[in-house]
Amino acid sequence: MSSKKTKAIIILIIIVGLFGYSQYVLASKIGISIIQSHLLEKSDNGSTYSVELEFNNPSLLVLTAGKTSFFVIADEEMIGKGSLESFVLSPLGRSLVSGTFLKDLSVDSQEYSTVKISGVTKYNVVFTSIDVPFVFYPSEEQAREFIHQN
Repeated sequence: MSSKKTKAIIILIIIVGLFGYSQYVLASKIGISIIQSHLLEKSDNGSTYSVELEFNNPSLLVLTAGKTSFFVIADEEMIGKGSLESFVLSPLGRSLVSGTFLKDLSVDSQEYSTVKISGVTKYNVVFTSIDVPFVFYPSEEQAREFIHQN
């Protein structure tokens, strides 16, 4: 009898492990899009923008994210950094997230060939937390609007 219980427990652990791993893989593919950004203020430190991003959760897990820091890199040079407020992503859902972005004034406003937004978000899931790195390459139009190149 204990042999059957042991096998059942092992099979259950394997199933839970496979499910957990598949959801982690899906969570690492969270989609991001830029909804809007606008100038809040200019100072000696740089230009501060209000930003709103949309996150799309392809997993079946409810993901609760703490404050998230991100960096904006253009042509391999960091041109600014920002942070996003805490948010919750429902399973297979979308969430609008607000934050701020500080563009460094020492960086000129040239046209960039590549712009990427990268960071790491810490998600709290049931009994643990996972760090999910993200890299987002906005379209040329989104990048121009996001970092306000004219």
